[in-house]
Amino acid sequence: MAGGMGYKKLSKSCILLIVVAGVERFAFKGVASNLVTYLTDVVKLSNSSAAKAINSWCGVTSMLPLLGAFLADSYWDRYSTLLAASFFYVVGLVALTFTALVSSSWSKTSSSVSLFLSLYLISLGQGGYNPCLQAFAADQHGNDDELPCSNINGQNSSRKSLFFQWWYFGICTGSLLGVSLMSYIQDTLGWGLGFAIPTIAMASSVVCFSCSGTRFFIHKQPNDGERTIICIIQSIKATASKIVMNGRITLRRKESKATELELQEKPLCNPPDFGCPRPRNFDTNPANDDQVHSFDDAKALLRLLPIWTMLLMFAVIFQQPSTFFTKQGMTMKRRIGKNFIIPPATLQSAITISIIFLMPLYDKMIIPMIRIISRNDGGVSVMQRMGIGMFLSIIAMVIAALVEAKRLQISRSGLQSAGTAVVPLSIFWLLPQYILLGTSDVFTVVGMQEFFYTQVPSRLRTMGVGLYFSVFGVGSFLSALLISVIEKITSARGENSWFSDDMREARLDKYYWLLAFSSTLSLLFFVSLCKYYDGRK
Repeated sequence: MAGGMGYKKLSKSCILLIVVAGVERFAFKGVASNLVTYLTDVVKLSNSSAAKAINSWCGVTSMLPLLGAFLADSYWDRYSTLLAASFFYVVGLVALTFTALVSSSWSKTSSSVSLFLSLYLISLGQGGYNPCLQAFAADQHGNDDELPCSNINGQNSSRKSLFFQWWYFGICTGSLLGVSLMSYIQDTLGWGLGFAIPTIAMASSVVCFSCSGTRFFIHKQPNDGERTIICIIQSIKATASKIVMNGRITLRRKESKATELELQEKPLCNPPDFGCPRPRNFDTNPANDDQVHSFDDAKALLRLLPIWTMLLMFAVIFQQPSTFFTKQGMTMKRRIGKNFIIPPATLQSAITISIIFLMPLYDKMIIPMIRIISRNDGGVSVMQRMGIGMFLSIIAMVIAALVEAKRLQISRSGLQSAGTAVVPLSIFWLLPQYILLGTSDVFTVVGMQEFFYTQVPSRLRTMGVGLYFSVFGVGSFLSALLISVIEKITSARGENSWFSDDMREARLDKYYWLLAFSSTLSLLFFVSLCKYYDGRK
């Protein structure tokens, strides 16, 4: 990757943390990837209820990193937050395994309560684990000068880019093993063993991490002073009020003749002096540093919100593989040979396989090709990288809609005898949409990680990672809301909804077309915002 020099440029402690992150992804994907099957076949939820339950759980899981990031940046250090979060993570996995083993002897209500309590304990653990682990791994480079603020319109630090690429390569490898191996075990050997293996793997990685902590890793002390969330909220309100009143954020005349702020990447790392009011009682006294930091933090976070908003539909699309894509696969021809039946959730591994193959080729083939086409020596910027991925995700949804329309046509042609019978259409027809989502992942998700990490002040790096996770959190909630609204509208006249349990009557193709159209609108707004962030008036 990048000339094969990735491991030579990354420290041993950083590599170890990448492995730890891969094990965590193995554990999480081992639970989450096939959860829709567990909810529909074991817990006996409907298709729409299972999808909404998973989307809500994923939303909470992706939003809690904001809380964990705030605690790590303001009150605790990252290592302490990681240890506390690991405890809840492992306890949640143990409780989930126990629930799967004994649920048959419990009532449906008790089993469901225990199941969701276990899942949300895992969410609580991930809230502190994921953002802190990535930021803690980046700390192993030494000091912040080794991971400088990137230039959105130019070339980034090779070492920083290599870190993010190897980090994502590690978690994708763990995801691949979790999706492919655990889905097969859960479908063939039982859910108790299928949940026990991720639990053991996660507990082992936590023990390894905690035993190596004090003597092996670089520990950065938390910032002096406590920047409470109230201060940040007050600063955001003051800045937002200024924007509403003036219609724009202006620079002081003595610093620039420009009338509008050009939101370039460099100022995000060293925030300029807005024309917005400083907090009251502000002066040059060092005692006010914490208050000033809170104000600057609020400005940095506000600048990211427009881009953050336009990425939400991308996050909605990425909820489909673990929910409706998997339900589609259950109704399709999955047998290979006489005995082997492909678990539908296993096809999610196509996403991670695509990423693993494309990541090493990104710097060696994709970037040189883009340089030739664009005639730009800088290759592709972070913003352009995210935009390309968003475009590919739209194409994936278009293909998904066409394949689903084909599946419905066959199922209604008389070749399928019952609603739960197998449609004589190979499950491998779903592969193109999975592969395209994996390709879009290489562009958008890696770009998002780098963007949100580098475009905040160094004292808020963990919060930047939390913002990245929150895109998928809010996107999950938005996905659940869309399902509820569409289900209510399409079944209002007593007809089957788009998400009917009878897959012959479901209209997932229309749902996919709606997602493709909504994502196209988001991409168009994203492109417009990129022009604004490039400093063009």
